[in-house]
Amino acid sequence: MITSKQEYIHYLNSDKIALGIKNATIKQKIRLFLFPNYIWNFQKILRKSEYYKNCRRDFIGKLIYVYFRRRLDKYSLKLGFSIPENVFGPGLAIVHYGSIVVNGAAKVGKNCRIHASTNIGASGGSKKAPIIGDNVYIGPGAIIFGEITIGNNNAISANATVNKTIEEENKMIAGTPAKVIKDIDIKRIIPNAE
Repeated sequence: MITSKQEYIHYLNSDKIALGIKNATIKQKIRLFLFPNYIWNFQKILRKSEYYKNCRRDFIGKLIYVYFRRRLDKYSLKLGFSIPENVFGPGLAIVHYGSIVVNGAAKVGKNCRIHASTNIGASGGSKKAPIIGDNVYIGPGAIIFGEITIGNNNAISANATVNKTIEEENKMIAGTPAKVIKDIDIKRIIPNAE
């Protein structure tokens, strides 16, 4: 969760690295103006919204928060994302446009790489949602739900349904219901993993 201006800048820089965005030349800035990177724009607005919600409690800060919250809602509808504030740690990489639904009670660590058609949510009327560690890859169509914990440095395969705690690290998780199928090196999947 962003609690200072320095953390806000750290989150933005980490997200930029995770998405593979380099500092733009003038030519690239013109290209980005003409053909915007909507996912990067969404992530920048998400982080600004988190900063103003958590750090700026004065009247002007609240007004700016409302402005960024409205922009975040607009981008969410456009891209199909339902991602609340203060869920993802630094280094978030949303790979594709498409439906991504995340419960506001979920917590995801740093360097998460998430694909389209994924769902991270509560189960059976409970308000508790998954807690996911650092350096986790979430494949397309994955469903992660319930009061569960996923350990660090894991990869959840496409179309997996994870409904139980898996605290082991450096594992590939697959299937319905999901189970550990093999050991992996997460740095081969998430290059910026620490």
